[in-house]
Amino acid sequence: MSKSTSLHSSAPWVELHATEQDWKRASPVLLGTMLATMHIIRAFEETALELAGQGLVHGPVHSSIGQEGGAAGSIVGLTARDQVNGSHRGHHQFVAKMLGYLQPEGIDPRAPISPDVAAMLARTLAEILGLAQGYCKGRGGSMHLQYMPAGALGTNAIVGGGVPLAAGSAWADRHAGGDSVAVTYFGDGAINIGSVLETMNLASAWKLPLCFFVENNGYAVSTTVDEATGEPRLAARGQAFNIPSWSVDGMDPLAVHLAMEQALAHMRSGKGPAIIEARVYRYFHQNGPFPGSAFGYRTKEEEAAWRKRDPLDMLARKMQERKLMTPAQVKALRAAAQACMARAVDALVEADPAGKPGVRRIRPELWPRPDFRDVGIRGDLSEFAGIAVAQESGHQGERVARKFIDVVADVMHRRMQTDPSIVVMGEDVHRLKGGTNGATRGLKAAFPDRVLGTPISECAFAGLGGGLAMDGRYRPVVEFMYPDFMWVAGDQVFNQIGKSRHMFGGDHPVPLVLRSKVAMGTGYGSQHLMDPAGIFATSPGWRIVAPSCAYDYIGLMNAALRCQDPVLVIEHVDLYASVGDVPADDLDFVIAPGHAAVRREGKDVTVIAYLSMVGHALEAAGQAGIDAEIIDLRWLDRASIDWDTIERSIQKTNKALIVEQGSLGTSYGGWLADEIQRRFFDWLDQPVQRVTGGEASPSISKVLERAACARTEEVVDGLRRVMRESGNQ
Repeated sequence: MSKSTSLHSSAPWVELHATEQDWKRASPVLLGTMLATMHIIRAFEETALELAGQGLVHGPVHSSIGQEGGAAGSIVGLTARDQVNGSHRGHHQFVAKMLGYLQPEGIDPRAPISPDVAAMLARTLAEILGLAQGYCKGRGGSMHLQYMPAGALGTNAIVGGGVPLAAGSAWADRHAGGDSVAVTYFGDGAINIGSVLETMNLASAWKLPLCFFVENNGYAVSTTVDEATGEPRLAARGQAFNIPSWSVDGMDPLAVHLAMEQALAHMRSGKGPAIIEARVYRYFHQNGPFPGSAFGYRTKEEEAAWRKRDPLDMLARKMQERKLMTPAQVKALRAAAQACMARAVDALVEADPAGKPGVRRIRPELWPRPDFRDVGIRGDLSEFAGIAVAQESGHQGERVARKFIDVVADVMHRRMQTDPSIVVMGEDVHRLKGGTNGATRGLKAAFPDRVLGTPISECAFAGLGGGLAMDGRYRPVVEFMYPDFMWVAGDQVFNQIGKSRHMFGGDHPVPLVLRSKVAMGTGYGSQHLMDPAGIFATSPGWRIVAPSCAYDYIGLMNAALRCQDPVLVIEHVDLYASVGDVPADDLDFVIAPGHAAVRREGKDVTVIAYLSMVGHALEAAGQAGIDAEIIDLRWLDRASIDWDTIERSIQKTNKALIVEQGSLGTSYGGWLADEIQRRFFDWLDQPVQRVTGGEASPSISKVLERAACARTEEVVDGLRRVMRESGNQ
């Protein structure tokens, strides 16, 4: 007969309720601030819904009416140094954090709304309307609100997408030695998202001061919590990760505040993350000015029952019982908030010029200019001003022969010596004498608190790196063992890190380096061997470098670590064992964006290559007996390519062949060929030709893997095809 022993989690999980004694002890300033905050949020949200109902909001408005108690109660105790981010339904948290920033001593609900608060509300409303004076210059709209000076890191349209980013801010706060915390707000749907659960695990393992604040409003769009999970008590998730958790009635702002007080004490003492689940209710549908009952998934009776528990009414009643407010003063507070929003609207909209009664339009002069469309996708590269162009032939002094992989470790060691903001993270980077290939050799011993071996949680650590970069105090270097793994973290890589600068207005740098290696030829099969250049080149926001030799690696990595944009650094395993001459005493030179290298001059055809294909192209030109000019791109993204060097070569040869090793379907050369043909059409005697691997991903079979990849033989065939089609062979 087997024996069973009951097991229990070591993490506390409590249901917290505010008692009458708590209400009697609560500071009048605390209660007044929460009441004013909720009334301001309520008036703001009502105004946004009114404008949406009039067709003046282009896009969704996910209102938080009914959920104000969670935001006011949890944020009133934060400082300006504490940071928050949120979800698509995040107006209330943004406004609450801004109010705390503007009036840190609290808000008197009987006093007039201050001019700076009125200006903040108008600017927030302008952002929701997509106008130039919004916090993100009209690009963010309702779902992307950010103001970094106030610790408002940004709301997020991807469910659960902002949670790993908040972990980056929490790590930065802890590493900086202060007691600041980060709070990430999300809903009942996001708590079942992989990136959220991965981040819970990572935050617990690393004891990050991060509060996972779950606004459980009972519904996704129309799907109930009970339908979506077998454990509808959402704070129970903390038991799996040893995170202390609080469940609280989110319609009671004081209870929320007390739960956050306890969670803050836990986090500020260095004990790690916390979870708060606040049970709230959104009075309206997922989006827009109609109740959920209008769509048939909720009853009017259910909605009426929740409205009877309105947090604004409840707090006002408690304050009246203590004679802190009169009914007339509560009514005046609501009127003042509504009047403030009415003035904001009047500044942003005007009567219909055709005179239609009751019809309004956005004031035309407030729209962003159309030519602002692409501004701020990347930075302006001013960080490279005055940097001389590094040329291998121009380096004086002693040269030494070094393996490529040793140079990878050497240059990172040098940069970490000179720049204390650099943090390296990834799977196994702290073990195995430098990770799986030796690229981080010696770094953990030299910089123990800045080399972070991560769990196998690509979403979590990629997003944490993104959050570090956006925080501004640190420069993360994130390693993906193989490029294919980036697609596990695709949301963080493309939706969050790549789009962040542009989405939030174009002003905030995202200085992150993402390292990975192409491993074609190693037998690891379809899910380990891809070349990511083509997908990154067609995704906004990223810069891309691809070094073909040890010397270039030094200059390109130094440039990547100077750049204020996210940079993908692609390496190739075929190059790791190669040996090249590098300066014996200079690991500081830079190869800035916009500088390709001509590896072989010629007049017959321009060959454009990168990574290991540069060497294959050089071999192929010799074998084919064709006078090819071979250009090593080095920088691959459209904003950093050396178009001048390509143009000069094509003007000479009138033919172009792009060679790459990887699959046809994710080919980098596809978009590059199109760009070359549009830019240099008049100089080309034939369409741009290409050499790629096969359509299929490389297989495990040695024979099939070789058949799927391009090498020297395929480049020879490509060169001969170009010359044949020009009538020269």
